[in-house]
Amino acid sequence: MCRSIKVLRTPAATVGRPDIEAASLQFVRKVSGLRKPSKANQAAFDAAVLEITDVTERLLQNLTKPKGAQDQPEHHANGSEALH
Repeated sequence: MCRSIKVLRTPAATVGRPDIEAASLQFVRKVSGLRKPSKANQAAFDAAVLEITDVTERLLQNLTKPKGAQDQPEHHANGSEALH
C-alpha cells in the first residue's frame, strides 16, 4: 500500500513541511479512494490531510536515531526500502 509515498526520514536530510503534506495527501487519497473529493467531502478530506501532517511532523521530530544505524535505508531483496 502507498508505494508512491517516499521515505521521509533519512540520516542525510531534514524533512520540510511541504514534503510531509504531500505524503499526507497521498495517504488520504489512497485510504479514501478519492483523487479529488466532492464538495460535500472536501472539508473532511482537508481535515484528514492536516491532522495526518501534524501527527507525522510530531513523529519525525520525536524519533531518535538508534545507535549503529546505517546511513542508508535498508533494502529488501526486491529493491524496495524497508520501513521500520
